[in-house]
Amino acid sequence: MTDHIPINLVVEDPLSEAILRTILRQSGHPYSIGTCFGQGGFGYIKKRIRGFNKAAKGTPFFVLTDLDKNECPAVLLKEWLSEPQHPNLLFRIAVREVESWLLAHRDGLSGFLGVRVASIPEDVDAIDDPKQFLINLARKSRYRPLREDIVPSPRSTASVGPDYNGRLISFVQNHWKASVAMRYSSSLKRAVHAVRNFKPGS
Repeated sequence: MTDHIPINLVVEDPLSEAILRTILRQSGHPYSIGTCFGQGGFGYIKKRIRGFNKAAKGTPFFVLTDLDKNECPAVLLKEWLSEPQHPNLLFRIAVREVESWLLAHRDGLSGFLGVRVASIPEDVDAIDDPKQFLINLARKSRYRPLREDIVPSPRSTASVGPDYNGRLISFVQNHWKASVAMRYSSSLKRAVHAVRNFKPGS
């Protein structure tokens, strides 16, 4: 029997957590998830990344953040972590937001939203604002309840609909396949390969 690999998560929000948990579950490796840290945006991760890097000597950590408007993943990592990265620290960056990884499962998401698959470009990492792109896709959904949950009301000052996370987390947990999505997102492909090839050290 293969020993379980303990790992802690560090994320920006609940949707990112659902994505990491699904990637680990679908990896084919016996990961055992411990504590999930974060859900306070990128600022929380940036402030504490050195501490997570040190803690990785004892238990592996999987950190996920968005590239957003930063220049490139390598520059962001160098800015946040000036010291050597411990081998047990999996630090992955979604280009440009985790929503691009959802969009990368083009058939799955188009079916979930009830929109044409052709409306989702193949190079999702090139989308400048994946979250807004996804919301605009949902505006065209033939499913009214889903549309109302994801898209903010015209009278609302919110940037997303009232159950944006709930709907997309449901998609991730029940429909999203990382092995399919990685074909259309290089940043997701790197994250999946990192998980599949990871061997904890000391």
